[in-house]
Amino acid sequence: MIQDNFILDNKFSEELYHDFAKKMPIIDYHNHLSPELLASNHTFKNITKAWIDGDHYKWRAMRTLGINEKYITGDATDIEKFEKWAYAVPYTMRNPLYHWTHLELSRYFEINDLLTPKNSKEIFEETHTKLNSPNFSARGLISMMNVELLCTTEDPTDNLEHHQSLLNSDFKTKVTTAFRPDKSIIIQNEGYNAYIDSLGQIANITITTYTDLCSALKNRIEYFHKYGCRLCDHGLNQLFKVDFTETEVAAIFKKKREGKAVSFDEAKKFQMALLQFLSELYHEHGWVQQFHLGALRNNNSRMHKILGPDTGWDSMGDFKQAEGLSSFFDRLDSKDKLTKTIIYNLNPTDNEVMATMIGNYNDGSVKGKVQWGSGWWFLDQKEGMIDQMNVLSNMGILSTFVGMLTDSRSFLSFPRHEYFRRILCNLFGKEIESGELPNDMEWIGKIVQDICYNNAKEYFNF
Repeated sequence: MIQDNFILDNKFSEELYHDFAKKMPIIDYHNHLSPELLASNHTFKNITKAWIDGDHYKWRAMRTLGINEKYITGDATDIEKFEKWAYAVPYTMRNPLYHWTHLELSRYFEINDLLTPKNSKEIFEETHTKLNSPNFSARGLISMMNVELLCTTEDPTDNLEHHQSLLNSDFKTKVTTAFRPDKSIIIQNEGYNAYIDSLGQIANITITTYTDLCSALKNRIEYFHKYGCRLCDHGLNQLFKVDFTETEVAAIFKKKREGKAVSFDEAKKFQMALLQFLSELYHEHGWVQQFHLGALRNNNSRMHKILGPDTGWDSMGDFKQAEGLSSFFDRLDSKDKLTKTIIYNLNPTDNEVMATMIGNYNDGSVKGKVQWGSGWWFLDQKEGMIDQMNVLSNMGILSTFVGMLTDSRSFLSFPRHEYFRRILCNLFGKEIESGELPNDMEWIGKIVQDICYNNAKEYFNF
């Protein structure tokens, strides 16, 4: 299924991939891998535990095919769940899951057969044997893919004990984290006050006022920085263009802490005030800030009550993005406190908005200071990546792009970097063949290597 020249349409694409892109290490600067499993060098019981558990991409496909929840998140055995996934795979043709499935079987397990119900038991047993060998532990799977650095994502209340353990281990891949303070920002969330109590407890600050909240978050940023954190991340619907005063924001927070309802307009003011405070701290610490915008989450309230968040019930939203982004960035830039920034959109109708927005704040101080991130979530497939890179090429400078990330909870997802690199090389190769780009393989090969690795290495400066 996955041949040497998969996705590569001509000799130029092939040369760019095999001679330039393929050998570059991976910097995976945003994912949701478990640092606990890395710290303990966990051994997965079988491929269901490593590959299907927690993967809501697969879960959505299986549900669409009429597979009962028992075989997805329910109490079926691991072999039964794997057999149901094997049943689903042939029906996923033209969905990226079909390519990813076979890339992952090939790259990790050297299994090049198509997964079907006929060979599912055989493949389950073959992968089971390998997963129970030392080379296929959590760290072994990462090392196998030439991952130089990976960055997990943690809440401010995390004590980073597993990252501390990894710092003192012999694991060659550098593991760091990104600070994700969304639960402190989205004030209308259920359970907000209980969360603020837990934040205060770990920061050793009784959080009664907005000033206390800011002090607690500053405390946690300094703690994260101490243990190597140099990024943050925010998963929000949108940013808002609103005016606010410190007095207003303090009153809104006080109202919430007293158990009173906060209106949507009040929540917008609070969110943008706290984001500005945090972003100024990120600038002070030299961090890179990331904004993942546009997901409409937990749409199925019935299933959300049963399974909770991040279980496959999210989709694209159609939120207004441009004015809020511009207003927020301008507030920071006018004070010269806009740090290096990456923005991601989930709705492709915002592609041109993002590609042109970044040019407003690239001020010559840093190469590619404000980035438009790679195709994210529903857009991290072939057409989504091609669209993102084409729009960035037309309206920005593709050669400064920091490239791909997995944004994944799976230890078997790293061949997605290969998928991206093949698509990137094919874009350039096709235009060399057509005469739209010169046949200068050394120069274009350098650009490809920069996008695959060098730009991220320079940009994040770990």
